[in-house]
Amino acid sequence: MTEQRPVTNDTATKVEKAKPALPDAQTVTFVKHWTDRLFSFRVTRPPSLRFRSGEFVMIGLMGDPDPATGKQKPLLRAYSIASPAWDDELEFYSIKVQDGPLTSKLQHIRPGDEIILRPKPVGTLVHDALLPGKRLWFFATGTGIAPFASLLRDPQTYEDYDEVILTHTCREVGELAYGAELIENIRSDELLAELIGEGFHEKLRYYPTTTREESPKMGRITDLMRSGDVFHDLGVPELTPETNRAMVCGNLAFNLEIKDMLEGYGLVEGANSNPQHYVVEKAFLD
Repeated sequence: MTEQRPVTNDTATKVEKAKPALPDAQTVTFVKHWTDRLFSFRVTRPPSLRFRSGEFVMIGLMGDPDPATGKQKPLLRAYSIASPAWDDELEFYSIKVQDGPLTSKLQHIRPGDEIILRPKPVGTLVHDALLPGKRLWFFATGTGIAPFASLLRDPQTYEDYDEVILTHTCREVGELAYGAELIENIRSDELLAELIGEGFHEKLRYYPTTTREESPKMGRITDLMRSGDVFHDLGVPELTPETNRAMVCGNLAFNLEIKDMLEGYGLVEGANSNPQHYVVEKAFLD
């Protein structure tokens, strides 16, 4: 029989302290501000959370109190998980919108703070949604690079493909910093080399471009595909459904434009239930 102990003020205080301040709370462990518009952060991972690299979850904070009732409701948005499925923590990459309902608050988080994280991952940017192929393209704009940051650190990406190409288009050079550091770290990561195999990074190609500020490669990736520059620069042929697979994550206009282009190359859009040649993350808006 379990001993019944009275709840004293001391034990009640301990119980109260043990409760998370937020529903589905996770603790912020790291924050880095890349520009005045972009930041990334890491949080603790719920022990029960299982996800496939490339998926997203709902995260957020409590909204402002209702003027009439004083009650607060969770303010949640879909965020791609930027860390791989094997990581002990969860990483996210976000824009800052000064008058945005969520990001106006989220951009001020610090290590030790808590956020809401609903542990129900979903998404289309997963290996299961693609047929086998030889070359995998990741097409990203802005913070749309986040799910690819996850997939680029997943062993299956390099097991399934002979070549992996990340294109990342931003307006300014500073906005490419997150991706540039990601690629550099992947190429020098001893743990990844142990997980995937020595020399895995030789399969990885990185193609950053800017549209406003001067950089080594200027232009929208769709224009560079039409002109043939991207294929010439990388020394690869144009996309074909026989060997190429693609994942797309960016702003809505970009997604629609490149979707039409991919289908012009003969690629067919896939899904978890119907694997094909390419997939687009419809939940993401840059």
